[in-house]
Amino acid sequence: MKKLLSLGLTCLLFACALLGGLPAPAAHAAGDVQNVRIQLRRLALTDRADLTLDGAYLCTADHVTAHYPRGTVLTVQVSGDRLVLTADDITLRVEGALRLIRTDDGRDSGGIRFRRDGNLYPGDLTLSVENGQLQPVLTIPVEDYLLGVVPYEMNDSFPMEALKAQAICARTYALSHIDPSKPWDMTDTTNDQVFHGVNPRDRRAAQAVKETRGVVGMYKGKLATCYYSASNGGQTELVENVWSGRGAPTYYQMVDDPYDLENPESIVRRATLRKNASGLPEAFTAILCDYMAQEMLRQGFEPQADCFRVDAIDSVSVGHTVHPAPSRFVNQLTLTFRWSGRGYREQIASVRVDEEDLNLFETPEPTATVSPEPEATPAPQLSGFLPADDPATLTLPLFPEVVKALNLSIAGSANEMITVVEEGDAFRLESRRFGHGVGMSQRGAQWMAARYGMRCEEILAFYYPGMDLMVGGTEDAPLPTPDPVMFYTPGPAATATPRPTLMPVTAAQLPEGAWLASVEGIDDDSSLNLRAEPTQAAQILMRLYKHQRLIVLETCEDPVWVHVKTDVIEGYVMVGFLEQVTAE
Repeated sequence: MKKLLSLGLTCLLFACALLGGLPAPAAHAAGDVQNVRIQLRRLALTDRADLTLDGAYLCTADHVTAHYPRGTVLTVQVSGDRLVLTADDITLRVEGALRLIRTDDGRDSGGIRFRRDGNLYPGDLTLSVENGQLQPVLTIPVEDYLLGVVPYEMNDSFPMEALKAQAICARTYALSHIDPSKPWDMTDTTNDQVFHGVNPRDRRAAQAVKETRGVVGMYKGKLATCYYSASNGGQTELVENVWSGRGAPTYYQMVDDPYDLENPESIVRRATLRKNASGLPEAFTAILCDYMAQEMLRQGFEPQADCFRVDAIDSVSVGHTVHPAPSRFVNQLTLTFRWSGRGYREQIASVRVDEEDLNLFETPEPTATVSPEPEATPAPQLSGFLPADDPATLTLPLFPEVVKALNLSIAGSANEMITVVEEGDAFRLESRRFGHGVGMSQRGAQWMAARYGMRCEEILAFYYPGMDLMVGGTEDAPLPTPDPVMFYTPGPAATATPRPTLMPVTAAQLPEGAWLASVEGIDDDSSLNLRAEPTQAAQILMRLYKHQRLIVLETCEDPVWVHVKTDVIEGYVMVGFLEQVTAE
């Protein structure tokens, strides 16, 4: 522990319960109000939004202002290059952006719900039109923003000290990305930080945010960035190895992370290559065949998959470190194996003629005969499998084909930490790392707090050595209290273009082995990506909404994914978001 503390943050001198004793950074002195602007991509709004106001709001557009009380239901839709706002059968036509600003109605500050029973989005909402679709941007106090980030970036069930470390990281990341020159500061997706709105059930995450209120990471008097990922695979990564051209502050260092490695909840994918070559995945055998094509031709074999067979595997290793030491990230797989092939050698050998067998006696003069019809030449037949002359040694790039063929890909990022161990009759390959691996590992933080009882300061000291903690602004901005005067621009009622409806699914006769499922494991205001291939790196074909029914055709090699279809489209989704239902 002393070694850990020697790397630590200046803030280790204070107790976590006394965070208010930290110095305030000059750039964010106490009393400053910090708002962040979030582009709400995850909602996947098209040309219409149905909003329920869980609080009083002032609507401003053009030179018109209207005040809406708590409980008002608004519909905003795109009409050409304009917005049409409808509430209580009264329509407001808008050129340019429309803003909904929270006001004080004597109760809690409230927010907006994009579905009646969905999460709360506290703050001010700006809606504009871009490429014929709604562009929503939420302006929200950073402390409220964290309530919708921490329980989704980590999990509300994580140990409190890990949640507090996550809150500090998320707060620092958010404030460091404020840029008034841009139309928004961050998105609500994994491109920045996942933001799902606020759910009052996430009490532990809310407590972590409250107990670390205003605490940020600082480096040389400026806000740090505090990158983090789900799991680093046992070694932290450097900024410059992930995002080329970016600076590398010294609070990012490459160190072994035993906490991530020990955590049984860290994602690990495994593949077994048996020495007798039994059970090799077809996709992996096909890759070996492609690399062996020239050698197969040289030995008289046909260079195709059904003419190639691996008979035994003698050795397997990984190597070629991509980055300087102490990096353990490798991108090559080397294996030595014995193999057989099929070709036409056997038939060619069988038609050789020995001169000693020739008839050397004179033959009588031929008599006139009718020449018979020539017999059809029989088609050449492939031989059985014949052993190759020598074992083969191949060095293959691990990414992307090999890790995919061996089901070692975790997130499709081509940065997994691959290791191999010889165990008895097989070689065991393992892949780790979910995310870029820079900064804090969420699984590492979870294990540090749960297994070793480490505090948030100690967690952050391990992942950001040299970074200091300070307290920034913690005051909330007062909400305006306008006169409840409502101004409307009369106009025809809006013609609603509904949110995309659920696709039809005919399940009267399911294919053999198929089953009927429903998309249920997502929020009401969210969607599930239907992808072209069973990987998170694949093209998104469309977004599926809650309660969409699907026919599950089969489970993929990676059991996390299933092959699904509707009457309209076919693709792949993650099975964890589905529930099996009974066909009606």
